[in-house]
Amino acid sequence: MGQPVMTGVLIAVGDLAPDRDNYDESYVAAREMLQGADIAFGQLETTFAAGGVRAPQARHAVLARPDGADALARAGFDVISLAGNHVLDWGNDAFFETVANLERAGIRPVGAGANIAEARRPVSFTLEDGSTLALLAYSSILPQSYWADERRPGCAPMRAFTHYEQIEHDQPGTPPRIRSWPHPDDLAALQADIRAAKQEHDVVVVSLHWGIHFVRATIAEYQPVVARAAVEAGADAILGGHAHILKGVEMIDTVPVFYSLCNFACDLRMDEQHAKSKSFNEIRVLAEEWEPDFDSLYNFPKASRLAIAARLEIAGGKVVRSGFVPIHIGRDAVPVPLAPGDTHYEEVIDYLSAVTREAGFATAFHSGPDMVEVQAA
Repeated sequence: MGQPVMTGVLIAVGDLAPDRDNYDESYVAAREMLQGADIAFGQLETTFAAGGVRAPQARHAVLARPDGADALARAGFDVISLAGNHVLDWGNDAFFETVANLERAGIRPVGAGANIAEARRPVSFTLEDGSTLALLAYSSILPQSYWADERRPGCAPMRAFTHYEQIEHDQPGTPPRIRSWPHPDDLAALQADIRAAKQEHDVVVVSLHWGIHFVRATIAEYQPVVARAAVEAGADAILGGHAHILKGVEMIDTVPVFYSLCNFACDLRMDEQHAKSKSFNEIRVLAEEWEPDFDSLYNFPKASRLAIAARLEIAGGKVVRSGFVPIHIGRDAVPVPLAPGDTHYEEVIDYLSAVTREAGFATAFHSGPDMVEVQAA
């Protein structure tokens, strides 16, 4: 008989934004899943620093304590993306302190740096069977000057342009058609990074903080263009964040594109003053159902309770299986991985299947004991 195939596992989860006294509480239900993976990845939506100066362009900014990085490490995280719209919420010094705190805790940051060269640099892993993996991270959701350049810290950008096209030209004030397309220089840089990483690694995984938050199923026009360009350059999987709800899964050839994993450990408090604010109510109407709950740590739309952790199995230098673990997030904002037969298990799959169809993607989901496998339909 031949030797059993040695398989490495990457687990990738959605947005992380702890805002509680005991950060370890956020991971009590997911620790076994995270620690059982060879590589555990997440997207940070806050800053781990003792202090900072809030950027005027920061919309929602919570300053988390430095020990938040230690809690992530204890939970089992190995690599954290900083490529997102909160990377510089508390200024340059707090950003560098966040990087230092993650590295001190043994976590490798990706997608941001002291300059654009650092921000575009992949992190590398070697699995037990010798397979090598590179992880890159970029953001399309960018407050002004949050992206790195030759002399400025920030994250790796994958910017997009937006054009509002009047549908009925003889009807002033009617809703427009929204068109979007990738920034050509950013797209070329992303492809160059993937090609360079592919020359030195067997598997390349790309994280993208992108898309339209809270709006059910809708994928912005630029997103599939970026996804296809990444796959053409050699990406083996694409992990999407930012939308705070699940979005569809597309298979491009054999490459899974998870357009949004939804949230993971993402605390969001709300008081009556915020609930009545113009800024909140302008965003609230984007969601299907969103009722503030002042006693909850998880003030997101109802659909945000349903999330997934992407799961990639790697062997012989290839992704041999890809899929996800369903997750449910309750009022305590604690993500709970689900197995077949658990409450909410089928609810997550049904919702993801529906928004995948609505987005026009032909993807099949096959439930198994360790994950729900994704394949081209």
